[in-house]
Amino acid sequence: MFSVKIYDISNSDIAWCPGCGNFGILNELKTAFSELELSPNQVVIVSGIGQAAKMPQYVNVNMFNGLHGRTLPVATAIKLVNPSLIVIAESGDGCTYGEGGNHFIHTIRKNPNIVNIVHDNMIYGLTKGQASPTTPKGVKTTLQFDGVFVDPFNPIAVAVALNASFVARTFMGYTDLTIELIKKAIKHRGYSLIDILQPCVTFNKYNTYQWYKENTYILPEDYDPTDRKTAFEIAMDTEKLALGLIYLNESKEVYEDFQPRIELF
Repeated sequence: MFSVKIYDISNSDIAWCPGCGNFGILNELKTAFSELELSPNQVVIVSGIGQAAKMPQYVNVNMFNGLHGRTLPVATAIKLVNPSLIVIAESGDGCTYGEGGNHFIHTIRKNPNIVNIVHDNMIYGLTKGQASPTTPKGVKTTLQFDGVFVDPFNPIAVAVALNASFVARTFMGYTDLTIELIKKAIKHRGYSLIDILQPCVTFNKYNTYQWYKENTYILPEDYDPTDRKTAFEIAMDTEKLALGLIYLNESKEVYEDFQPRIELF
């Protein structure tokens, strides 16, 4: 197994708040890379804008830091040009489901062989705590003084409804589960969504570490992720959020298999 330290960037000034869930995701991502024995030159992380989108600046792999909400088209293009790369599209819930919502939908339809990791803290952290697409209804924020009045976006239900080929959710506080899902997503051939629940300790006082532990559960070992009907029912249950590989479709055609390209390598 490779040492996790080969993915470290020396003298990097990490700009996250102490206690931020992004630190856990950073360590889990690097651990998954090391357990899969991936060389840094094999991997590219593409991100948008936001606190989560700073991730590729802290990992010693190839990177592209782009525009707000435009992570997925860039990641798809990189995979088309060089299919040998492991492409991770990574950003927050606002960047992916808000500004990038349309790209999220159509990337699922195309099914490129990329991994989409979403840091879902249910708030806009970089811009000081406004409600994001996944903020629970009724939660008061720095902008929604009387509480959010619209229903939250359900990325898991949308992904299953659109027949995404790999749909998972985890909580970064469950380290082993998160690492295992990242490894499975990288090995999967097709679009893989991992919605990673994480606290924003500064601006989201509702969805805390304790809240996630009390309002989530891990799917049992005998759960069948290929049962799409059951997966959709689980995705629609927002009273207690299921964690694990929720839906898997390994027979879906992969986008780059049908796209002509110039062989550069």
